[in-house]
Amino acid sequence: MELATYFREKQILVENSMKEIFSSLKTSPSALRDAMEYMLFSNGKRIRPILALAVCEAQEKNCDNLLPFVCAIEMIHTYSLIHDDLPCMDNDDLRRGKPTCHKVYGEALALLAGDGLLTDAFRVMADARYTERINPKIAKQIIFEVATAAGAEGMVAGQVMDVLYDGKEGTKNILNYIHSRKTTALIRASVRVGAIMGGAKARALKKFTQYGECIGFAFQIMDDLLDVEGDEEMVGKKLNKDISKQTYVKHYGVTASKIKLEQLTDEAIRSIQFLGDNSGILTQIAQFISNRAS
Repeated sequence: MELATYFREKQILVENSMKEIFSSLKTSPSALRDAMEYMLFSNGKRIRPILALAVCEAQEKNCDNLLPFVCAIEMIHTYSLIHDDLPCMDNDDLRRGKPTCHKVYGEALALLAGDGLLTDAFRVMADARYTERINPKIAKQIIFEVATAAGAEGMVAGQVMDVLYDGKEGTKNILNYIHSRKTTALIRASVRVGAIMGGAKARALKKFTQYGECIGFAFQIMDDLLDVEGDEEMVGKKLNKDISKQTYVKHYGVTASKIKLEQLTDEAIRSIQFLGDNSGILTQIAQFISNRAS
């Protein structure tokens, strides 16, 4: 199957599931629901949910039981974007070509919309209405994976270090610390969640973890490259802006970053060759992540 077709099918599946989840919010203020849904349904690629579904399917398992968990992952990712855009963080005006949540709904409501998405993500993963067919031991393991990736030793840790080192010289070690957590942790967890739901044993889970780690770093390097090469007219301005941030382009340069991106992509693809013919979609996803500039 072509990746574009696969992506579209899974995007529809995930978005329909999230709409069903949000239809259960009966008593929350409409302003809060509107702010939560504004960013959640704003044309995101759904890469994290799709990764989890693809990994599960690569093990020839039905992915229907995984849907509430991947919706929760997307809700957590979206909360992080809303908070990241706030004036106290990156102070961004646009996200996915639209005004950011706080620009539309104000800072207080945007902050609370993020809080709502984060908290309700864990409600969804623990809600028997959505997870009653899942082995409780598996559900507990998945919730632990997601919480670890999102929490104070995962994504939040990366965000904190990103803030603390904004405007500072930093080091390659600091850079890798930030992005192993801020970007890579939730991508790696998405892959591991799909592997766990698909019944992966220890050796296969290690291989899937390697895949998730590689494409997570590749995703961030590609983002850093796009920031300085995505618009030729803005290259100078973007370089000036990004010199205060901890990026791969800042610490490695454009050429070395591209080489590292290629190496990570190759390593990701090699790590899933044990799947044989079932590695096709995951291989295409790794290649897509490293070629988003086109």
